[in-house]
Amino acid sequence: MEITIDPIDDHLNQFDRDIRQLKIEYERYFGGGRKRPPADIEWRIDLILKRYSDRGAEMNFAQRFRFGNLTETYARYRDIFHKRLRKFEEGTVERHYGAAARAMEAERARARRSEARSIAAVVCADPAREPKKVAQLYDAFREALERTGDTTGRLSREQFEGFLRQKTEQLRKKSGNAVVEFVVSVEDGKARLKARVTS
Repeated sequence: MEITIDPIDDHLNQFDRDIRQLKIEYERYFGGGRKRPPADIEWRIDLILKRYSDRGAEMNFAQRFRFGNLTETYARYRDIFHKRLRKFEEGTVERHYGAAARAMEAERARARRSEARSIAAVVCADPAREPKKVAQLYDAFREALERTGDTTGRLSREQFEGFLRQKTEQLRKKSGNAVVEFVVSVEDGKARLKARVTS
């Protein structure tokens, strides 16, 4: 007695195998074990999809049910893989770092932060009585704004001096008779003016 396999079942078995193989090959590609995405397998799957999408009448109920499930599985995988592929090709893939890689990334971040360039540092005991130091800080802060592409038109010398006096007064109240150092720098693409007590 000879057993014949329905060609539709044969194609559905191939469809199922190809979907599983597609998943494996995409994981290999994302892991670096394959040079190109598995377009050949997708092409083969698409052929079966086209062939049987319009020939539902030729399938029995069980075959139609299985075809529907396989089609849904493939559509879900394809959507996931194509999103990952887009990120992978754009270089925005989220990577899982081990301890060593995390340490390297932290070191790079520290290096980026240390790239903050100090433009001027001036010790100023009383801004009202030290116009040269105020002028030096004002010019340095304008330069920092220009470097970062910020507007300098709204920054007046009087406002700037008023800010220095106010900050000096605040720090003196907190720390007693303190001398204040003002530091102008560019950090993370922004102009910064920081005040700190030096003694």
